[in-house]
Amino acid sequence: MKLVIAEKPSVAQSLAAVLGANQKKQGYLEGGGWLVSWCVGHLVGLAPADAYDPKYSNWTYEDLPIVPTQWQFTVDPGKKDQFQVLADLMNRADVDGLVCATDAGREGELIFRLVYQQAGCKKPMERLWISSMEEEAIRAGFLALRPGADYDRLFEAALCRAKADWLVGITGTRLFSTLYHRTLSVGRVMTPTLALVVERENAIEGFKKEKFYVVELDCGFPAASDRLQERKAADKLQAACTGQTAAVRSVEKKQKSTQPPKLYDLTSLQRDGNRLMGYTAQQVLDYAQALYEKKLLTYPRTDSNYLTEDTAATVPGLVEVAVQSLPFSVEVGPPDVARVVDGSKVSDHHALLPTMQVRSDTLAALPAGERNVLTLVIVRLLCAVGEKQVYEDTAAALECGGVSFSARGRVVTVPGWKAIEQMFLSTLKQKTEKEEPEARALPPLAEGQTVSGCKAAVREGATSPPKHFTEDLLLSAMEHASAEEFAEIEGVERTGLGTPATRAGVLEKLVRGGFLERKGRQLLPTKKGHNLIVVLPDSIKSAKLTAQWEAALKDVEHGQQAAADFLTRIERMVADLVEGYRAVQADTALFDLRESIGKCPRCGKDVVESKLSFQCSDRSCGFTMWKNDRFFTNKHKELTKSIAAALLKKGRVKMSGLFSEKKGTTYDAVVVLDDTGKYVNYKLEFEPRKAGEKK
Repeated sequence: MKLVIAEKPSVAQSLAAVLGANQKKQGYLEGGGWLVSWCVGHLVGLAPADAYDPKYSNWTYEDLPIVPTQWQFTVDPGKKDQFQVLADLMNRADVDGLVCATDAGREGELIFRLVYQQAGCKKPMERLWISSMEEEAIRAGFLALRPGADYDRLFEAALCRAKADWLVGITGTRLFSTLYHRTLSVGRVMTPTLALVVERENAIEGFKKEKFYVVELDCGFPAASDRLQERKAADKLQAACTGQTAAVRSVEKKQKSTQPPKLYDLTSLQRDGNRLMGYTAQQVLDYAQALYEKKLLTYPRTDSNYLTEDTAATVPGLVEVAVQSLPFSVEVGPPDVARVVDGSKVSDHHALLPTMQVRSDTLAALPAGERNVLTLVIVRLLCAVGEKQVYEDTAAALECGGVSFSARGRVVTVPGWKAIEQMFLSTLKQKTEKEEPEARALPPLAEGQTVSGCKAAVREGATSPPKHFTEDLLLSAMEHASAEEFAEIEGVERTGLGTPATRAGVLEKLVRGGFLERKGRQLLPTKKGHNLIVVLPDSIKSAKLTAQWEAALKDVEHGQQAAADFLTRIERMVADLVEGYRAVQADTALFDLRESIGKCPRCGKDVVESKLSFQCSDRSCGFTMWKNDRFFTNKHKELTKSIAAALLKKGRVKMSGLFSEKKGTTYDAVVVLDDTGKYVNYKLEFEPRKAGEKK
């Protein structure tokens, strides 16, 4: 009997249905000569630092770097029951082999192998490698199971990635957290991604806007001058051209075309999901994963834009099904399948495709997010195999007022795939981007022709700063982070920050950690995030270095580099990092991000609020106003932020309703801050009574 282990219960159920394992047991399914169970994500992971030595429970500079000599692993405390189910199944006497059916990628391999290793299993294993959860694909996959040993290098690369992240994350986070007395998360991919955003904001803040002026002619068609730097020059040119004749000096026509887009990989799907629909990268991944498990989408965590040759024959039928599933009508010709097929450009999985199970009623019944993401994939398939758009561009040069003006026109002769795209975009309720202006044709023009009675106007413009990052733009920057560094290095594959499968999680971790914040669709660095990048060395925040690591992991996966060599370089890097900060005196005020309520009367620095007090941001000062000070509690009052702020600003504050324990009544008085330099005290002052006022 064979034991099949999937990554999630839902996937296990789909596999079991095909295999005939329909008897439900505690944590697994059985039947047809098969056992089918699941991992519930990462059941086993690298052990925390204190598993190696209890002293690591406390974070100290002296203990860094932490580099295990013998790596340890641990079962997730919340998933011990399911791990035990798997361990028991693996060791059952009637189980003679295993099938790894976790997600067919680097992380899926790691999930299975660590459970297999932790359970002490030695039984032979095979690998199920499929890109679709359709029954036909599952059956074909089980008929073509591959030896588990074929994926040993994939596991090595995955384990290398996990260990590298542990080494950089544990040492880097503890190093900078102990230096700055704040929890500052540092990560191999997370930190250079944050650096990209901070650098973009710095560029925006440092951008100097420059005005320019363009003189525009209306000759029955528009024409424009080059940019002018001075308004006076633009006004002079306008006056010289108004009502004058423009002469056509040249006319040039060119036939051009726009090729169809590539099929989606995960990153390009996430980018369009954000750009067109406002979804986060994580939301798009979650929707795509749900569609995969519902057998409506192929495996989502792919970095390929092409299909393999053995899938080419299925595309025409898939296009026909896709067209009929859409809620709007589009016209498509014979699909150009060859355009999207190139097995040499497919890594672990081919590009994203809808499956043959997609129908209009199926699409309509899906939750909105899943429906929209699946629609994106369907439309992209139709565009990718569609006809190219063909158009004719006309560029004319005119002379008026002794200056050259340019006029441009375009005539679309074959709409091609663009017609499908425009039909889809017109259905979106919220237009999230500027639509392309309609192509306008120029009237028939010939060299030497003149146009009289031209009108002239001056348009003022200004240069624009770089755009704030949205998730769409940031995902693109992550994907191409190393392009410039590696552009001139022959034979070096350009790699980015992280992988399509991990980028969404990186962004979410930065937001949860308080390093990035979402404002509308923009992703902006917080003060904490900005300051972290300021203090970190280039070795930690360099996109180039991280991209090199990602390339090295690919080499490990392909057997071109030893895993031990890769880890040795990481260990050396973290050791050098710690040594480099041995004599650094960190400015801890950089990360005291609490709101100032006033100035300290002793040292003049900011006073900030904590859970129990209002205290000087410089801990060595010692000035503290306790919220539960008996002076206020005895009078049935609370030292609030507004009262503390008033005392810091003026040294006194008038308060009413103060309780007298002696008389059991209330009274009004002025509370005065009485700081001795060592102790914070308070005293009362009473305003003089007005004439005739009762005591």
